[in-house]
Amino acid sequence: MKIAYENENVTLWHGDCREWSGTADAVISDPPYGMNENTDRTRFSMGPNGHGKASSREWPKVHEDDRPFDPAPWLDFPAVVLWGMNHFAARVPVGTTLVWIKRLDPAFGTFLSDAELAWMKGGCGVYCRRDLSMMAETRNREHPCQKPVGLMAWCFDRAKVAPGATVLDPYAGSGTTLIAALETGRKAIGIEIDERWVEVARQRLERWHAQGRLDFGTANDQAHFRACSEAEGS
Repeated sequence: MKIAYENENVTLWHGDCREWSGTADAVISDPPYGMNENTDRTRFSMGPNGHGKASSREWPKVHEDDRPFDPAPWLDFPAVVLWGMNHFAARVPVGTTLVWIKRLDPAFGTFLSDAELAWMKGGCGVYCRRDLSMMAETRNREHPCQKPVGLMAWCFDRAKVAPGATVLDPYAGSGTTLIAALETGRKAIGIEIDERWVEVARQRLERWHAQGRLDFGTANDQAHFRACSEAEGS
């Protein structure tokens, strides 16, 4: 493993997270689900009226998404949130379920999943957050499975990760969890095995530190989101 980016608040490692040894206050991550996802988004038309492609890109496959995900190495951390719970629910104990609702009601059932699920250590409740920001950012996303920054920040709050605490993301991807930690006054450690995503995450971190924060689309006009959803459902 080697350090790809580092300052006083964040460290990004390039390597296999199974080789990492260290401590953190929480693990908040969107790991490979083990679903062998087809990441060729050029096959979609975003609804029967053809309102633009979901993406003009054929994304590379997610590393190790072709094998079952094992959450065991991360379960002993004080606070844990792992997205994709429905793909490995039998491998985690009873806990809280977090739901990311990705679209408005009129578009339910029209295009891929309406929501995604995360397992959170402790408790037994179900909590939802509607975040439509990735709809506006579809063409600008930098990873095929990218999550909204606001969604990952919400995970910190649901898991009661204190300001100033250190969050570990062992499957850092494009670095969204790391950016969310910086945005909310927390520290972060990210690990990513795929060199292409390490470079993307490094660039995002450098831009954040140069600008103070980034525009991730969370303040976009809700009318835009509604129009997108209605287009999907038409």
